[in-house]
Amino acid sequence: KAGFSLSDAVRVTYIFPNASDFESCWPVFRKYLGDIRPASTAFIADLIDPRMKIEIEVTGKKRSA
Repeated sequence: KAGFSLSDAVRVTYIFPNASDFESCWPVFRKYLGDIRPASTAFIADLIDPRMKIEIEVTGKKRSA
């Protein structure tokens, strides 16, 4: 609604409850963010709901026209 797309992503933070989950997610990250190449950080931490397998936070910056 704000006119952003994934190409506006400048930073991504991933939180995994298990470090071993990163490897299976990597192809998806590469597919959607590979050409954009935002800065990224991954943390290993418990999530509030044990059914959750990943939390992703994306920061975008609208480019000037």
